[in-house]
Amino acid sequence: MELTKHTHACVSLDKGSGPLVIDPGTFTPDAAELVAGAAAVLITHEHFDHFHEDVITAALAARPELTVHGPDAVVSRWREAHPGQALAVADGDRFTAAGFDVTVHGDIHAEIHRSVPRCANVGYLVDGAVYHPGDAYHVPPHPVGTLLLPTSGPWTKVGEAADYVNAVGPERAVQIHEVMLSEIGQQSMAMFLSPKMLADVPLSIVPVGQSITV
Repeated sequence: MELTKHTHACVSLDKGSGPLVIDPGTFTPDAAELVAGAAAVLITHEHFDHFHEDVITAALAARPELTVHGPDAVVSRWREAHPGQALAVADGDRFTAAGFDVTVHGDIHAEIHRSVPRCANVGYLVDGAVYHPGDAYHVPPHPVGTLLLPTSGPWTKVGEAADYVNAVGPERAVQIHEVMLSEIGQQSMAMFLSPKMLADVPLSIVPVGQSITV
């Protein structure tokens, strides 16, 4: 499949049946365009940098064939108006979207601070190959070819990120959730999260708008 990196947490996957878009949030400038062309949308959790409510609301109304999958706390806002399109998922679920086989893993957002309530968060393993964890360090109980690794945010920690990569044991790691890092910061994270230092596999930085085959 082809993986295209978009700004921050958003990626799209395509293998010829139309793109599957994951986490098109408000930090993603082309979110409206991506959702307008998506065969399906996956949302990991309710934070604004992972889903753009206005964009998805408009797309569901305009495109009856579009399905949006995510935790109940996210999709419940659309269920009454779009019951067959807004589909709640939880840990252990398996479904097909945009021609991809998707399994759901994990149930809660990583801790930001003990004073900040934690929301539901799910990760998606797509075709048994690409894993998007959302904002969590949940280790799926399956082999992972490509791990999408968050590198910035109030909940992320370099040491925990390295331990996470090593626990998952992917063939490769690709940076996501990077909008809070400068170019130097991204390169620094790639240095720390490499076999030369803390992680067992190197961290690949895919520029926004570019694609790789996975």
